[in-house]
Amino acid sequence: MADELKHAREQLLELSQKLCALGLNRGTSGNASIRVQNAQGQGGLLITPSGMAVEHMRPADMVWMDFTGHAQGELAPSSEWRFHVDILRAKPAVNVVVHTHSMFATTLSTLRRDIPAFHYMIAVAGGDSIKCADYALFGSQQLSDNALHALTNRTACLLANHGMIAVGADAEKALNVTLEVETLCEQYLRALQVGEPYILTQQEMLEVHEKFKGYGAWANNP
Repeated sequence: MADELKHAREQLLELSQKLCALGLNRGTSGNASIRVQNAQGQGGLLITPSGMAVEHMRPADMVWMDFTGHAQGELAPSSEWRFHVDILRAKPAVNVVVHTHSMFATTLSTLRRDIPAFHYMIAVAGGDSIKCADYALFGSQQLSDNALHALTNRTACLLANHGMIAVGADAEKALNVTLEVETLCEQYLRALQVGEPYILTQQEMLEVHEKFKGYGAWANNP
């Protein structure tokens, strides 16, 4: 258990560093979590600490929490720990949760509109659209409830006037979804500057979902 926990701490720090290096998070914004048992074998998660810039984080700074929201360690967990706990508790196939304040996802979130199937890669989020969760105060239970609703049968959503959440079976998949959603947000915003893009039909998207069942990084997403 100790080795698994140590590896998870290192993996979560590496993921957080990649999110910053890719410009998906800046400063102390955003957070991430990974499902892991503690040294006693109790199920829970590691989450990035509150208010700490990634360049100052060490593996030991990652905060372990159980699924009731009880934290262990010297540092406080991210203020958004509620939706991390709730997502991992509600979605057994998900092992990693990423939250970013990335530029294009956050900009689109201020419009409070779902992203429709303007491009077939919308399917990476698991459906025919990327939902925008209703606005609620950051760190609140209402925000967590809204996010869970928007993530129904999805691997990503926007948070109104806030940012995005992406999930995956592992850190690589969660990062891939995060990157793809940010790219889609940029493309959709650019298209909206010209007009309303054409939207793929339900049948066209059904064909995409079928194709994705055996398509590399997007196969067997939770």
